[in-house]
Amino acid sequence: MRRFRRLLVIVVLIVAVAAGINRVIQKSSADDATQSTAQPTTKKKTTTTKAKTINWRQPSENKAYPNLKQHPDAWLDVNTSKQRAYIRDGQQILYTMYCSTGVGKNKTPHGTYHIQAERGKFFYNQGSGEGARYWVSWKDHGIYLFHSVPTDADGNYIKKEAEELGKTAASHGCVRLSVADAKWVYNHVPYGMKVVIHD
Repeated sequence: MRRFRRLLVIVVLIVAVAAGINRVIQKSSADDATQSTAQPTTKKKTTTTKAKTINWRQPSENKAYPNLKQHPDAWLDVNTSKQRAYIRDGQQILYTMYCSTGVGKNKTPHGTYHIQAERGKFFYNQGSGEGARYWVSWKDHGIYLFHSVPTDADGNYIKKEAEELGKTAASHGCVRLSVADAKWVYNHVPYGMKVVIHD
């Protein structure tokens, strides 16, 4: 009889322990389920930055060009890796222009130069099949120029080439500018102004 009681007590204990373990397992599962549904679902915000459209006909900035009479020591800083031409006074940037410099074997030569006497309203190069408006020489007297985006023989702008302005190197060595920027350089940048080309 004692053995039977002990056996009964053991069986009851086993059943109680098993029931307790079962309760713990169920509670844990319920907690997990609640937690997974209670957590807010966070969607990652994806922001798409639209690339700035460069208007190759207009000035590069929405502000007036600098008055060079107020900046007699201004100079032109052309960065071939950024495809930007800066009008600077000392280290202060007065104005930033989009540009396209030389590519491949026609890379724009790096160094310090000065604006030369040669300038004109239009040229056309039969060999390259391209011309440009508002050109100003800075090296080799009419070979390396600041000028507008390219034109055909009739003076019509070549849109495909113009759309590379400020994005990639695309010229035959000259520094291409927007039509408005090239016209400003032609009209206002004086003979002898320092030009620095670098990457």
